[in-house]
Order: sequence, then C-alpha cells, then structure tokens
Amino acid sequence: MNAEETVHYDKVRAIYAILQGEREADLLLKNLNILDVHGETVYQGSILVYDKRIVALNPDESVVKVKEVFDGKGLYAIPGLIDAHIHFESQLAHPTALAEAMVPCGTTTIYSECLDLLSAAGEEGVEAAENLFRDYDKLPYRLYAFAPGKKVSAAVTNRVLDMEPVIGLGEFEHFTYSSGNDDDFRKAAWVRARGGFMNGHWGVTALSDMVLNYLPAIGCSNNHDVWNEKDIEKSIRYGFPTHIKFGVGSAEVIKVLLRAIVDRKWPTDNFMLCTDNISIERLLTQGHMDWIISLCAEMGINPIHAIKMATLNTARSFHMEDKLGSLTPGRFADIVLTDSLSKINPLYVFKDGELVAKDRKILKNAEIDYSGMCKKGVPGLADLTPDQLDIVPLEVSEDGKSAKVYLFDVYGRGHAKFYQEVWVPLKDGRIVPEVDGVKYSRLSVVQRYADGKRHIVNGLFKGVSIDRGAVATFWPAPKPYFVIVGEDSAEMCHCVKQVDSHAGACIVTENKQEKAVMPLEIYGVMANMTVKELTAAASSIDAALEDLGNRNEGEPVVNKLLSLFISLHRFRLMH
Repeated sequence: MNAEETVHYDKVRAIYAILQGEREADLLLKNLNILDVHGETVYQGSILVYDKRIVALNPDESVVKVKEVFDGKGLYAIPGLIDAHIHFESQLAHPTALAEAMVPCGTTTIYSECLDLLSAAGEEGVEAAENLFRDYDKLPYRLYAFAPGKKVSAAVTNRVLDMEPVIGLGEFEHFTYSSGNDDDFRKAAWVRARGGFMNGHWGVTALSDMVLNYLPAIGCSNNHDVWNEKDIEKSIRYGFPTHIKFGVGSAEVIKVLLRAIVDRKWPTDNFMLCTDNISIERLLTQGHMDWIISLCAEMGINPIHAIKMATLNTARSFHMEDKLGSLTPGRFADIVLTDSLSKINPLYVFKDGELVAKDRKILKNAEIDYSGMCKKGVPGLADLTPDQLDIVPLEVSEDGKSAKVYLFDVYGRGHAKFYQEVWVPLKDGRIVPEVDGVKYSRLSVVQRYADGKRHIVNGLFKGVSIDRGAVATFWPAPKPYFVIVGEDSAEMCHCVKQVDSHAGACIVTENKQEKAVMPLEIYGVMANMTVKELTAAASSIDAALEDLGNRNEGEPVVNKLLSLFISLHRFRLMH
C-alpha cells in the first residue's frame, strides 16, 4: 500500500474496532431526539463520534467504549446549519470575528464569496486571498470558498482557483457575461476543466430571456439572484438549485419569496437558504440560519423542510451530502442541539464532534492575526469642492417651480425602485429636498480617484434622515466610491474628506468635527476588530446619527450604507 492507502486502511480498521468495542470512540451524545432529514422523522437515540465523524447511530452502549459522554437531555439533534451563499468578507468582520458572532447561531458551514476583498486588494489580490484563507481549517466553522467570477482580473481568479478551500468559481457579472466578455469565457473554462462549482448570479431582472439560457447551459451550479415569484418560477424551471436569501435591507424580500413558495406549493427540495450578506449586529440580536429557518416555519413552511433547506438540500446541491447535511454515519459530526424545530434555539453547537458554542456563546475560536492585511489610506479627494455636491436638476418644469431629481431608497436594493426620478419644489433656483411634503436628506455618490472629470451623482435619499451634520463611507469594490448623506454641501464635503484619509471608514461629523469613526483598515472592506469592538463602533455611528435626528431600525446604518454600493454598481451609477 502507498502512504494514502495506509492512512485509509488504518481508519477503516479503527472504525471496525470501535464498533466491536475494541477501541475507544471520541464522543457519545445520548438521550437525543434525532432529526432524520432523509425520512423527515424524529426518533429517540444517540450518536457515536470518532475522528470528527459520526460512526454510529444508537450504538450498543454495553459494547462501545468512549472517551466522553454528553447527555442531550431530550433535546432535538439537527445537522449543523449551512449558509449556501455568503460574502463572508462583507460583514465588515474578519473570519475569526465572524466566527464569534455566527457559530453560536448554529452555523457550522458556509459557502462563501471573497470577491469584494480581492477586488479591493487590486494587484495584491492573490496575496490577499492567501492571507484571508490562512489557517482556515482552524476556524470553528467549515469554510468552502469561491474564486471571484467578477470584479477581479482573470489572472487573479485563475490563481485563486488553485487555493484551498476554494471549490469553484464565484458569481459572474451580469453585464459582462451577457455581452460576451472573454475574461468570463476563460474563467468558466478554467472551472469546468477543474470540475469545480460555478456560482450563479443569474440577473433575471437585468437580462433578456435568451441570455438567461447561458449560465445553465455552461453548467452553472445554482442561482441566488431571485427577488419575486416570477424569478423563482423561472429559476427552478431552468433547473437551478435556487437560493432564498436574507440580506441587509431585504427583510421584506425574503418574506415575498417564502410566501410564493407556500402559495405555489413548490417542492422545497428546489431551495436552499442563504444570507448573501448579514451584519454582525443582526447575528448577535436575531441570529443567522437559525433565524431564517424559524422565519420559514412562521411563514408556513414545514419546519423539517425548512431545516433541510439549510442542511441536506445545500449539501446535495454542492454534491457533498456524503460529508454534510445529515446526522448519519460517515458525515462530519456537525450537530446542533435545540429545544424546538420550529423556532431553532441552538443551545449546543458541535463542529467535528467538538463543542464549539453553548447558550449562544462561542467556546472555541481560532487565533489568527490579520493585522498584516491592514492598509493606509491613499487620499484622492484633495480637489473636491462643496459645490460639486449640490443637486443639479435633471429637468425643470415650465413654470420654474419644480425640478426633477434622483431619489435613492436604501430598501430598494436590487430592485428598479432603488432609484427613481421624482419632482421636488424649486425655490429661488434651489432644490427643496422634499417629495409630496416629506423631507429627505441628500445623497452624493463620489468617485475617489478621478482621471479627468470626477464622476459624481447627487440626489435625495430615503433610508437615513438627519437634521444636520453628515455621514460618509467608502467601498472600493469594484470601483472606489464614497457615499455621503447630509443637509449641507460644505459639511458633506468635509465629512467625505475625513473618510478619504483612511483605507476605508464610516464617519459622522457635525460642524466639521468628528462625532463617530469606524475604520475599515483591511483593504477598506473589513475592520481589524473583535466583535465587541466592531459592534461598539457600529453603535457609535448610530448613536451619533440619532443625535443628528436619525431614527434607525434594523441593520446598523453603516451596513445599510454599504449595501448601497451593490445597487449603485448594478444600475450603472459608477464609472
């Protein structure tokens, strides 16, 4: 036998010896109500674990020997929860901070994009990926990643495809693959040659019916880009394992999708659950996949079907059902103990048979230093002047009393209603920032590095409302842009220049004095902070804005503002 064959020989002999009572297993979890996701039933039993995997169900306890026994006290045992699609570098938290907030929610596996960080890193994209994935196997969650399908050069993607834990190609860009971009052809060819997975970003709302055939025709593995009932219908008709997502600013969207599944009685085997992106604050206060499963049950989906949408269905869609997604022999011992199936309450979380979280507190985390990824800011706004942030009417009425301007809506993320052209009053030649008597703050979208004339889009904003001062933030992927919300052009200009001095940040100012600062030092997209530090910084932004008149609900303002960049790019509001 060669070395690899010898390793496997030793393992299969060891498992045989354990089941004969001749060798010790690592862990016995007993007194459980085990969810059988294959038969969709619950039965009383126990689970035997050895070498990170389940090796027996209901073992004969008079025969087996075991190092440790855990009494489940009648709790339900369900498979470790899986997020089918998450931009895990877009939560503003680095991988170990994300673990601290996410794993106590019962999430033991994520399928993750990393395209924003690698796009922000530019020429350092390969190095950034290596540092991001460093010691990934020590994290208390199972990480599978995708090389960027968009926002980075083909050369970077090709290098990242060969890294661990990368298993395929991330989401394409609608506007490039639909126009026959050669880089997209090459990226697809590389992943097909490697036999990897290809994440879909199908663009139902953006593409013609004929172009929609392209991604399934070339072997795309899934689709997470559905927003309504018609999108779902088309996605499953074209054969996609379809992701139902919750993301920042889209709480109502997931309810629309779940309601459609219930009303249309679509088989839930078509669907997986994912977040796409979610704030650390949301993880800490509402939960992760546990919360989404509970929402599914609340919306009328059978609780066991909902759990399968975050376990077995996802494992199957990535052809990993032999490793993940069920509590059966041979699978990793990723187990969540909860006192309810309809309202998931992850009291104990095991990954590889090791207790990693209890009572929503993490017990074990990796110690990885990401400070080497922190960057200094390279300012680009020295020549920006306040008048460039003034709203210029798109059109003026014949009587000169009203003007047409853009109105942006933070909750319109991904939808055509993200921005609209609306009529507002015009007084003494100046815009009055109100629509139908409702006052709005102003929003400016500003290019960081200008080659010639700087690209700036100004309008009104629904989502943050302040009486004075300003708030600004920055996102570098795929293009380095700022967004600034405020009332006065001079204050807005000052605020954004403060952000410009950082690699990335969210800053609130009043009377040209900083009131709150949240630095994003890791390539401008992640904070080099613990969860406690990160949530404190986000809360300081919210508190400062509350003093300025804003009343925030749901996600922290910094996450809401950063979610804007997705739609700004989608609707071609960046150069």
